[in-house]
Amino acid sequence: MVSEGIEDEEKWLAEGIAGLQHNAFYMHRALDSNNLRDALKYSAQMLSELRTSRLSPHKYYELYMRAFDELRKLEMFFKEETKRGCTIIDLYELVQHAGNILPRLYLLCTVGSVYIRSKEAPAKDVLKDLVEMCRGIQHPVRGLFLRSYLSQVSRDKLPDIGSEYEGDADTVMDAVEFVLQNFTEMNKLWVRMQHQGPVREKEKREKERSELRDLVGKNLHVLSQIEGVDLELYKETVLPRVLEQVVNCKDEIAQFYLMDCIIQVFPDEYHLQTLETLLGACPQLQPTVDIKTVLSQLMERLSNYAASSAEVLPEFLQVEAFAKLSNAIGKVIEAQVDMPVVGSIGLYVSLLTFTLRVHPDRLDYVDQVLGACVKKLSGKAKLEDSRGTKQIVALLSAPLEKYNDIGIALKLSNYPRVMDHLDSGTNKVMAVVIIQSIMKNNTCISTADKAEALFELIKGLIKDLDGTPVDEDISFFCFSLMRRIFKEEQSSVARLIHMLHNDDPEEMLKIICVVRKHILAGGPTRLAFTVPPLIFCALKLVRRLQGQDGDVDGEETSATPKKIFQLLHQTIEALLSVPAPELALRLYLQCAEAANDCDLEPVAYEFFTQAFILYEEEVADSKAQVTAIHLIIGTLQRMNVFGVENRDTLTHKSTGYSAKLLKKPDQCKAVYACSHLFWVDDQDGVKDGERVLLCLKRALRIANAAQQMANVTRGSSGPVTLFVEILNKYLYFFEKGNPQITSAAIQGLVELITTEMQSDTTTPDPSADAFFSSTLRYIQFQKQKGGAMGEKYESIKV
Repeated sequence: MVSEGIEDEEKWLAEGIAGLQHNAFYMHRALDSNNLRDALKYSAQMLSELRTSRLSPHKYYELYMRAFDELRKLEMFFKEETKRGCTIIDLYELVQHAGNILPRLYLLCTVGSVYIRSKEAPAKDVLKDLVEMCRGIQHPVRGLFLRSYLSQVSRDKLPDIGSEYEGDADTVMDAVEFVLQNFTEMNKLWVRMQHQGPVREKEKREKERSELRDLVGKNLHVLSQIEGVDLELYKETVLPRVLEQVVNCKDEIAQFYLMDCIIQVFPDEYHLQTLETLLGACPQLQPTVDIKTVLSQLMERLSNYAASSAEVLPEFLQVEAFAKLSNAIGKVIEAQVDMPVVGSIGLYVSLLTFTLRVHPDRLDYVDQVLGACVKKLSGKAKLEDSRGTKQIVALLSAPLEKYNDIGIALKLSNYPRVMDHLDSGTNKVMAVVIIQSIMKNNTCISTADKAEALFELIKGLIKDLDGTPVDEDISFFCFSLMRRIFKEEQSSVARLIHMLHNDDPEEMLKIICVVRKHILAGGPTRLAFTVPPLIFCALKLVRRLQGQDGDVDGEETSATPKKIFQLLHQTIEALLSVPAPELALRLYLQCAEAANDCDLEPVAYEFFTQAFILYEEEVADSKAQVTAIHLIIGTLQRMNVFGVENRDTLTHKSTGYSAKLLKKPDQCKAVYACSHLFWVDDQDGVKDGERVLLCLKRALRIANAAQQMANVTRGSSGPVTLFVEILNKYLYFFEKGNPQITSAAIQGLVELITTEMQSDTTTPDPSADAFFSSTLRYIQFQKQKGGAMGEKYESIKV
């Protein structure tokens, strides 16, 4: 059916064009022979083709444009006729004898154009006569194209300032009156199209109307081009008359398009000075009109106008643009009770964008917009509509992007209240956006109040807003994507903690306490991500306070290392609820090292004690035990704060646990690592050669036992790597001057390794062979180097 209709329409158009061309041919012949009567006859017949009602607006336009081209030629002929003695008044009378009204009016408009150009009558009289007579065509499509033709032929003949048609009898007001009257009649015809035909063709009619809208809008463009339309005339006459027509037509399509036209075609300064009038029409529009887009475009234009020059900014304050826009938006939302929340929020986003561009220094305006948004959202459930949440994220992101400073956003009392209306997922997204803004701009959080406000703002990442414990939540959604997103969110919080800083230790300690309060409330799963950065932030403060061991000036609240270490101890204990014993152990050792630098022996000893307790009671995995014991040994080796008794206790514990590891190779490596606990190179360091030798001999015995076990279980000895590693330890202490490590002991170990490698039961291992060869080359190098070290190595035969 549709294809048949299209084919019919193409056929009707072809017929119309053929009829038009046929009559145009005879019209041209009459024009060439200066036969006025035949010219009028055939032109009227040609224009009769425009009387059709069977064509869609799109097809009718094709036919109209062909007729328009022919009328241009006819107009030139009429001009020549006046020169040949035929008066324009006679022509004006003569064309009115055409049989049908539509051809008659087209011819009348054509002659009228020549009449105005001749200046034999005031332009306003001719224009008034034409615009009135065009009322004779009330068919919407035919009437619109006729009036469009009238507008086209008269636009360069309006009595405007500086125009040749301006005179005593003709004023700018006459030109304005003509265009306004033509606009009003065209709009009525355009709106009438909506109510013709059956309901089932409503969509088709709306499409056809959309194709014709520019014919109506051109009148407003003509108005904007009239030089004489100054601000006063626009304010007193043009805008009120146009808005009256817009409001009274009560048509959704017309109202939206015409409001958009007004905003686009007239100057920005006019909009600013007539803001109240323009905005006053908005609440009177139909509820279905997309007023959000209209107001958004208006605010965008005004924003661009403000950005164009600093000189115009006082005008915005003078006319109270923000107050008027804010008030108008409130009235529109109130009038359109069915407006969805996303539409309301969109309006506030546009208003906020306008405010940030025009009045960036007025934080009270920004907060007022956010407050209005809160008022709109209050009493409603949290937004879960994706479009609505995107609008709120845009609303909250705008101040961050404008000021590049979270500190300014924290001053806005309504900012967190808007965030509260987001669902849990979007709240997290917004919190990440806030953190990214802080990181991008390298913003420092320098006061406890700011930290409190910020962490309250990003609470969606710190804890679960819906009350579900995070560990249950994550265990339920245990697939990799959810885990990865969760880790990224918590890593963002961890990076944020490193942005905390204040040169005043007192304030810095307050900041740490505030953040600690928030992150400890976040549930055990988050602690593994958020506690470590907080610990290192506090340790950074400890380093700054290094040397203080008590209250300053007797103030109980002063920040001292002791007080911070107490706080650190309590914070690390919270990790046991995760549980994360390996992480807690590492942090205890970090704190012990910091206490060592502050010369606080009891504190350092307590942290080591806690580390050993965790090792004994919580670290069960054999690999984790190996890592943990090496961390303990390495940290203890760097400690210089301990007295003899405490150091002996800790080293004894370390060596004891080293020998109790599950696998023999792990035992061996841990035991020879313990040898460094008894020989420290510092000036006041421990140098106990005998105990070093005991550790190395014990490591040898364990390595030998490992070889024997491998021989029993696999029928062949394992690689000699352990022996080579122990040999390197012997060489290290030999060079450091340990008297218990002799060249004879090294010689014996070299021979032992050589024998083991030549044994048939030893498993070949290229890496072990290369390691041993490198060690022998090192010994040879030291012998050849000469000097005191060369003499020491001289007796070793390789």
